[in-house]
Amino acid sequence: MSLHNISIRVEAETGYSVGSLRALLAEIAAHLETLARDGASGSIDLNSLPFAPGEYEQLRQLLGQGEVSAHIEAIGPSEVIETRYPGVWWVTHYNVEGDIVADMLEITDIPAIIRSQPEDIAGGLELLRAQLNDEVQQ
Repeated sequence: MSLHNISIRVEAETGYSVGSLRALLAEIAAHLETLARDGASGSIDLNSLPFAPGEYEQLRQLLGQGEVSAHIEAIGPSEVIETRYPGVWWVTHYNVEGDIVADMLEITDIPAIIRSQPEDIAGGLELLRAQLNDEVQQ
């Protein structure tokens, strides 16, 4: 076998790799299948992926936006956007300067950042009971 026997196919440069986006979509589908079948959540760290120019924007277009979104103010702002595929959430965390510090796809029924934490629930109950006691005393 020589180099002359190796077939070479030249393709036009599109600015993104359809193959890598297809692989990412297949990974999302596998996570979504696991969620539907077993209830097990998964996530994909988008910051760790080597996107070619234009791929990130194309992924946003491919996933689209669903019916639910949330803006959260915690240590820094975060946005949670349901994609057009229920169970697939685009979760982006920013620092106080507005730089992206985490960019994730979470495949779950509801992203963890939206869930109330048990200690917050207990604090809310305590606050509500105090409010009720104040109302009764008035």
